[in-house]
Amino acid sequence: MTGAEALRAAAAKLTAAGIEASLGDARRLLAHALGLAPDRVILHLPDPLEAEALLRFEAAIAARLNRQPVSQIIGARLFWGRSFRVTRDVLDPRPETEILIEAALRHPFSSVLDLGTGTGAIALTLLAERPAARACATDVSAAALQIAGQNAADLGLTTRLRLVQSDWFEAVSGRFDLIVSNPPYIAAEEMPGLAPEVRCWEPHLALTPGGDGLDPYRAIAAAAQAHLTPGGRVLVEIGPTQADAVCGFFTDSGFGHLEVLRDLDGRDRVVCATAVPR
Repeated sequence: MTGAEALRAAAAKLTAAGIEASLGDARRLLAHALGLAPDRVILHLPDPLEAEALLRFEAAIAARLNRQPVSQIIGARLFWGRSFRVTRDVLDPRPETEILIEAALRHPFSSVLDLGTGTGAIALTLLAERPAARACATDVSAAALQIAGQNAADLGLTTRLRLVQSDWFEAVSGRFDLIVSNPPYIAAEEMPGLAPEVRCWEPHLALTPGGDGLDPYRAIAAAAQAHLTPGGRVLVEIGPTQADAVCGFFTDSGFGHLEVLRDLDGRDRVVCATAVPR
């Protein structure tokens, strides 16, 4: 069987199972099975697949048919042009979160606090883009912190990143120019409606805080001023219906210069707030 034949058969199976982007998923999984970059697969499609590569590809397709995300199957996800390790212990970095990165990089900063870091994608991307900066990244999950540490090592950023196990600000000390977070924000009643790739495979701790989904923003807004340098900023990713509520929390906590940024689909995605001297 050639690579092209295996790819067509796999894409047909994924399509029949109702999986969107079936051809793209199959191509990425074939690249993984062959140990190739995805953009190199097309050059090898006419070649016969070796038995071991075919077995790896079939196993990967079986996992995808079980609705496991591609990033977990291959163990990595690209974010802001860099590869980050991904496991079931962390949230899969989303392209929408790059809106937060873009906003963070608009202004200078030398110190960053990333609350609920997961893979470390936000903190590590900011460090990679600002070589003089340092960051503290927190997570309540020890397993997530381990993944973040591995990603920091892969990117050569361990000396500029401090990892802290903490429930929001509980174990955090010091002040920072920038506080960033992509917290769990899905309301409890919305969880059953999530795609199985999310609901069944990603850590619920990183998806929902329960209730109305807004408790993390209440906690961040209430305590952030005490951990910001004068004029420091807070950037948080939000769900598309949460902008008014989240802006209200920051306004009530004395923040100013509030801005809501939209993603490429036109949905509210990031709230930016600036500390105001009291």
